Amino acid sequence: MSGGKAPGAGGRIFFHVQHLLGIGHDRRAAAIARALDAAGLAVTVARGGHAVPGVDYGGAEIVPLPPARAADASFKVLLDGAGRPIDDAWREARRTTLLNAFQRARPDLLLVESFPFARRAFRFELLPLIAAARAAGLPVAVSVRDILVAKPDPVRVEEVVRTVLDSVDLVLVHGDPALIPLDATFAAADRIAGRIRYTGYVASPPAAAAGADAEANAGDGAGEVLVSVGGGAVGLPLLRAALAARPLSPAAALPWRLLAGPDVPDADVAALAARARSMAVPATAPATIVERARPDFPALLRRCRLSISQAGYNTVLDLLQAGCRALVVPFAAGSETEQALRAGILADRGRLTVVDEATLTPDTLAAGIARALALPPPAPLPLRLDGARETARLLGRAIGRGG
Repeated sequence: MSGGKAPGAGGRIFFHVQHLLGIGHDRRAAAIARALDAAGLAVTVARGGHAVPGVDYGGAEIVPLPPARAADASFKVLLDGAGRPIDDAWREARRTTLLNAFQRARPDLLLVESFPFARRAFRFELLPLIAAARAAGLPVAVSVRDILVAKPDPVRVEEVVRTVLDSVDLVLVHGDPALIPLDATFAAADRIAGRIRYTGYVASPPAAAAGADAEANAGDGAGEVLVSVGGGAVGLPLLRAALAARPLSPAAALPWRLLAGPDVPDADVAALAARARSMAVPATAPATIVERARPDFPALLRRCRLSISQAGYNTVLDLLQAGCRALVVPFAAGSETEQALRAGILADRGRLTVVDEATLTPDTLAAGIARALALPPPAPLPLRLDGARETARLLGRAIGRGG
């Protein structure tokens, strides 16, 4: 309940969410769901990815779909919850589960994360879902991040445009055109301009650790080199390179902390910790700490001397809010262009230092650390960071329940 309203007093939203590799999509969707709930909208989330520890969907009703994930960074093979390639029987069962959940929810609006700009492999369920919403006379909205993966195939671009023009009322872009307009990564944005609304970035306010933990952990991060990889599904090479780069870098005498996300296997975390214990560091320097990702990550960033990370949507927003020196190694495997573009734009504005993933070695990372530490603290970058709340406002208005 929020603001004295009964849950759902402002209307009902059915939200389809599917993450395939990292956890960024799930975190952003959860922040939006919490904002919708706070605005008095009842939210049903059809969630199709693997479970992510610590992601909070607030008061939303979660409908777990049969889970799917990408086999690797190429996204060409999708695996079910047992690690087997999905087949037609799986698709049929999942489509039935999804459409039944939609009918039970009796929503006032359908919100779809990414599609048709991405998640094309889920057309088998998303096109029928959108068709069901249109048949019921419901508005359809699409939620996309600031940067899309480039689509060089004009047939694919035309397919996206046609789907939007035929079946989508709102394209909610979770970014700020003052930094990155949609047409920077979607050449046909002008053809759907009437449907596009920029919400600002979906950024969670920095959260301090609560209760006794806040006092116990108050010194953590102070003056440290903080290495993080988000969920960690593709972050192990960066963690290994960072560990090897420490003695080669001008930051060797500083305290170092490596945060392994929930998708880094336990055996790899143990191997990193063992390597950290055995490596030579200056006599007065503390050993490198290796631990799992922490909920007080934003507070650690605010206190650190230097952050080393990838350049995903949520991580970069955490960096911008913390105002710390930052070195990023954008994930660029397969056809991924999103992180490299975001990092390049922010590097041009003096906000961070970049090391290309293709050239990542302990030596190149150590050289990047030297460059980053030689720069002054970054100047503030004014951006709209109330994207979750603005999304709730726009969707409330779309169903006639908001201002």
